[in-house]
Amino acid sequence: MARRILVTNALPYANGPLHLGHMLGYIEADVWARAQRMQGNEVWYVAGEDAHGTPIMLAAEKVGKTPEEYIAGIRASHEADFTDFHFSYDQYHTTHSPENQEIATAIYLKLREGGYIARRDIQQLYDPTRDMFLPDRYIKGTCPVCGTPDQYGDNCENCGATYAPTELINPYSVMSGATPELRDSEHYFFELSKFEQLLRDWFAGKFTGGKPTADSSVVAKLGEWIEGGLRDWDISRDAPYFGFPIPDAPGKFFYVWLDAPVGYLASFKALCERKGLNFDDFLGKDSTAEMHHFIGKDIINFHGLFWPAMLHGAGLRVPTALHTNGYLTVNGAKMSKSRGTFIQARTYLESGLDPEALRYYFATMLGPTPVDVDLDLKSFEERVNSHLVGKWANIASRTAGFVNTHFAGKLADRFDDEAAALWRDLLAQYEGIETLYEADEYAEVTRRFVAMSDAVNGYIAAKAPWVIAKDEARREELQQVCTFALNAFRLLSGLLKPIIPVTVAAAEEFLGAPISTFADARRELFGHTVNAFTPLFGRLDPKKIEAMIESSKESLTPAEQAREAAKADAKKTKPKEAPKAMTDAAPATDTATISIDDFAKLDLRIGKVLACEFVEGSDKLLRFELDAGPLGKRQIFSGIRAAYGEPETLVGRNVVFIANLAPRKMRFGLSEGMILSAGDGGADLFLLDADQGAAPGATVR
Repeated sequence: MARRILVTNALPYANGPLHLGHMLGYIEADVWARAQRMQGNEVWYVAGEDAHGTPIMLAAEKVGKTPEEYIAGIRASHEADFTDFHFSYDQYHTTHSPENQEIATAIYLKLREGGYIARRDIQQLYDPTRDMFLPDRYIKGTCPVCGTPDQYGDNCENCGATYAPTELINPYSVMSGATPELRDSEHYFFELSKFEQLLRDWFAGKFTGGKPTADSSVVAKLGEWIEGGLRDWDISRDAPYFGFPIPDAPGKFFYVWLDAPVGYLASFKALCERKGLNFDDFLGKDSTAEMHHFIGKDIINFHGLFWPAMLHGAGLRVPTALHTNGYLTVNGAKMSKSRGTFIQARTYLESGLDPEALRYYFATMLGPTPVDVDLDLKSFEERVNSHLVGKWANIASRTAGFVNTHFAGKLADRFDDEAAALWRDLLAQYEGIETLYEADEYAEVTRRFVAMSDAVNGYIAAKAPWVIAKDEARREELQQVCTFALNAFRLLSGLLKPIIPVTVAAAEEFLGAPISTFADARRELFGHTVNAFTPLFGRLDPKKIEAMIESSKESLTPAEQAREAAKADAKKTKPKEAPKAMTDAAPATDTATISIDDFAKLDLRIGKVLACEFVEGSDKLLRFELDAGPLGKRQIFSGIRAAYGEPETLVGRNVVFIANLAPRKMRFGLSEGMILSAGDGGADLFLLDADQGAAPGATVR
């Protein structure tokens, strides 16, 4: 029986353009939804704008618009990008909608009735001039660690230290310049701790027939949060705030992260009203349908803890699965405006680059584990040109002309024995494609595609139809060679259709045979007539890639350029030494020479990361447990939390550490060495790596 599936991807925040980092996870979701449709399943794919919160309210005010006017413009730009990247949404909506207010309010009231909402006072910094409580990023002051002025309320851009906004020296409100006051405010909390057993059952697959809820690494991380003790979640914000008011609580609004995931349901509800679908068939507690969320690894806590608990507490079904992607780097580094690698989706398109080239390149690296993906621009060019032009399109371009010239487009009625044997081999490799797509194993799909393409191109090269065509006595052989090649081309087109749907649609037009399902592509086109062939996919022009980079550099506003220059100047100034408990060591700023004997004093070793986790009570540190080979296991505290917000992703990595540094007793435990990294501090830090062949404990020479 066909499955009934609701698919969503993370909602883009309505405060700016989409960039290629956004597109990574969204493309993963669209490919999955298309692959499910090609299996004959009933699939509804919805998303929308995440449109609430203080940043949007203030951004709108800055440009002299109402929040509603502001988010409408952003939504239009996002929808244009999604259209041009060939997304197959059935409904694209917004969290600022009547449907979302209705559902969010209903969920809250159900939770309140169930005894899952608590009220308590908290202390926050308050702007007495603007009459509003201030988010951390709207407070500035002097860094309490290095003394640099004009730093944000959560971290210093000069020394990388993290702290509470109340620790700033001479704090002031970014909104008005006033000195903020510490005031009490009553807030509303969702008591997540009451749902521990529900979450454990959900992780274990109790609601999905034993199927995994998420990749094992994601489940492990969620399990760590449970073991660390589930904390109640603050779901309220004080006026002024752009969002939905909390019932019976004047001046209080739902925190954006409460109504943002509800936006999935609101988008689907709008679709139900438009299509005549039954909302409860998919969201009711006893629903037999499926609900799949595609998200980035930075928001697994919201989707893996709060969201299923909220749904269950409100009497709705829990999600079937979370599909999680990593971050995007460009040319091996974090996206950077100054280097032109913070690339907006629209800049990519306006550079004349084919959107399906990016869809394919991302697919070659995507799998079920949320590892980071690198957009290596040279590899991007070479891989797309090789795979899509040199391998796939080349099959049709090398053989279609002979069929049209000599046989009026008609294919042969059969394969000869050699072609039939190779066809069976191709079908064997094609087998299981549906399962691979189901499991997010897109990289394996593309690997099979390349292997199959190579086999077909090898066959064509060996048969050399351009030679056979010169001999009129070999016309039957020519027709059979081309018939096999074009059937193989169609099989490969079916394999690729979820990834490059528009290009495959052009291939279907040429073949005169639709590929609606994966099974369609398996059926041979004997005695079938194809149309005239036109080129399907052009080679990527490196000049267009260069133009995209240059355009991205130019996208820096004067204010952003000034900030970049200020940060560069700040980094030239040696900061005061940070407290030892907050960082491994102050960065060196001189280039004084040392002797080889000085260097020889350092015992540098390879350590394999066995465990990596946050340190309770520290906003700066990560705790590493290393396998140091003959040196045993080492515990090291490293001040790189700002650069690696998901420490579990570091497990399994090889790192370089100083093994003979005197152990240092910290209030968190004993630190037995120092892990080396490169960068200027804060978020700009990158661990030194070693090839996986390097054994734990090996000496760095």
